[in-house]
Amino acid sequence: MAVSVREVAAAASVSVGTVSNVLNQPDKVAAATAARVQAAIEELGFVRNDAARQLRAGRSRSIGMVVLDAGNPFFAAVARGAEARAEQDGLSVLLGNSDENAARESTYLDLFREQRVNGVLLTPAALVEDSLLRLQRAGIPVVLVDHESEDAFTCSVAVDDVEGGYLAAAHLLEQGRRRLLFLGGPSSLAQVAHRLEGARRAVAEVTGAELEEIEMPALTVLNGRAAGEAIAERTPEERPDAIFAANDLLAVGLLQGLSIFGSVRVPDDIALIGYDDIDFAAATVVPLSSIRQPAALIGRTAVELLLKSIDDPAGAYERRVRFRPELVVRESTVGSGDSFAGGTSSYDG
Repeated sequence: MAVSVREVAAAASVSVGTVSNVLNQPDKVAAATAARVQAAIEELGFVRNDAARQLRAGRSRSIGMVVLDAGNPFFAAVARGAEARAEQDGLSVLLGNSDENAARESTYLDLFREQRVNGVLLTPAALVEDSLLRLQRAGIPVVLVDHESEDAFTCSVAVDDVEGGYLAAAHLLEQGRRRLLFLGGPSSLAQVAHRLEGARRAVAEVTGAELEEIEMPALTVLNGRAAGEAIAERTPEERPDAIFAANDLLAVGLLQGLSIFGSVRVPDDIALIGYDDIDFAAATVVPLSSIRQPAALIGRTAVELLLKSIDDPAGAYERRVRFRPELVVRESTVGSGDSFAGGTSSYDG
């Protein structure tokens, strides 16, 4: 059973207020008295309840963070970047996984509001206006992560996904591919919709090019593998000659499905590119080309914006930060014997 402040006070023969001063304002307590209280604390094994103290003060020393998929290495890297920056200011990050579910997202936002976190970082499955409004009324600022805000007052940190989608499709077209397929997730996810928009723009610029679109229920390896198996079962004439997967997890699954369930060769028969450039992308049997996002930098920048919002809600600072994506070329699109040169890309073969 936890030892109380009253028990410490009784053991040290002092008042509860004196114990509180020793814990919070030791300079107000005589050295001999403070030593006696510290001895009682050590003897009884007392551990202060910082959470309760912070809530009494009106706020905690925590930041709430909700991501679409905590199992996705991209979001794990974003969270690590956020945690590293928050730690510099003595803040901890409480991580929630919405699993691309709007109701679960709303539950986390309400929980963070009840816990009086300093602020919230949110990668929205769907912008739940009521939950966001309740946070704002409670004086809790929100920064959208990997999702651009639609107004000048809400802070956000994101990558230009339209440009990223364009880079991916344009690279496939530059390799001579003309029958492209976009494998995405729920169309309700803004990131997926923007990547598809960019791909459509690139395809529209090339005569004779076409873009097939397939929507999966989630951006997972299992869904990618199922799609790969289905594509491998098509006749060579019915198959695409290039696939742009909306994230690297889908691309990894696609690579498995194409190679395990069929005799489709990547990139000879089908070139394949993903998005995010997670660590696994370079480690697959056929290293994956991908669109790189600066995941850790996104997390750090989001916390910096949140801190500005906490300190000066109406301050004159940039509220919407947008990073540029980078094309990373590997063997899944150019093959081990090919070479590639491009001004906005890097080769990591």
